[in-house]
Amino acid sequence: EHYKHHWFPLVPSKGSGYRCIRINHKMDPLIGKAAGMIGLSHERLFQLLPSELTLWVDPFEVSYRIGEDGSICVLYESPQPGGKAAKQLESRTSCKEEWRIGRSSPSKSYNMMTVSS
Repeated sequence: EHYKHHWFPLVPSKGSGYRCIRINHKMDPLIGKAAGMIGLSHERLFQLLPSELTLWVDPFEVSYRIGEDGSICVLYESPQPGGKAAKQLESRTSCKEEWRIGRSSPSKSYNMMTVSS
């Protein structure tokens, strides 16, 4: 419902600013609302999620970045209509390695929460 007038499958990048979910030491209201619906407090959310997280929810792709200088990683991708094949997703290992480029170790350790359908 939140994306109803900001979702353009024929032009996936249109409206992407509106669909950017961001935690930058403050909880994004959309994440806070969803967490409340499943019984998670803001305090628990801040324990589970990084203090700096950007999530892009676009037609056919969801990607994220941890921290301001982290690499952008694809979390979910689906084929586009019309038979266009989706590009192969990177493995979690390669994405983690990209995030660490230029760093001897991550600046903070994170508890990762996974979601499956």
